[in-house]
Amino acid sequence: MKTRHSMYKRHRFPPEIIQYAVWLYHRFNLSTRDVEDLLAERGISVSYETIRTWCQKFGPKYAKRLRRRHAGFGDTFFVDEVFVKIGGTQHYLWRAIDQDGEVLDVYLSEKRDGAAAKQFFRRILKTAKAEPRRIISDKLASYTVAHRDLIPDALRDTSRYANNRVERSHQETRTRERAMRRFKTLGMAQRFLTVYATTQNSFNLGRHHVAAGHYRELRHAAFASWKRAAAVYVRMLSTYLEAAEVNLTIPSWECATGS
Repeated sequence: MKTRHSMYKRHRFPPEIIQYAVWLYHRFNLSTRDVEDLLAERGISVSYETIRTWCQKFGPKYAKRLRRRHAGFGDTFFVDEVFVKIGGTQHYLWRAIDQDGEVLDVYLSEKRDGAAAKQFFRRILKTAKAEPRRIISDKLASYTVAHRDLIPDALRDTSRYANNRVERSHQETRTRERAMRRFKTLGMAQRFLTVYATTQNSFNLGRHHVAAGHYRELRHAAFASWKRAAAVYVRMLSTYLEAAEVNLTIPSWECATGS
């Protein structure tokens, strides 16, 4: 039997519990208190502050592993930017997705000038590992600068309504922003949005475009990828719960504040 991964060292809760809590928080529109209640219903007593600590510590690590194993993006990029308030100060949230709705990157900046747009484009080119064939944006002058200097060979489309796809993609961020009562710091917002986007990519399975049987296979593969990223090798959450039901000797998970 394999031992737990070193990144879980000194954590009293099993990795299976930790990764499940982190997955719930970033997969659905839930607060840490909601996740606390869902775990409590399953007989796992852990505080919402501990869950918050898990998400901050392990979320970026899982996301990094998931991005490393990503199959690749399409050749058409949709880019857009919106205003977002962080700590009471206005910032700009840049987002890029491909034609399949996969998020290439999200980037927060204090300005939306040409320098910020070029930094954003550098990030998405690094993520995609290839230049796009076509890029779709609005007519913001900053995009013109970034397009001219970094990817002049890509076709650029600024026609009306062409960018609706990425504008709709911002809605999920707005929903989470309201649930979290706005972002408090720039670093916290950047970390959360990066992990959130990566998690959503992993489960962007085109549910309404494939047969039910195929969708279940894709979902099973997505869960397997998540657990590999979380370095969960042996026992699953259900195994622990079954053990608890038959009164087997298992570690106590009762914890008010510890992680």
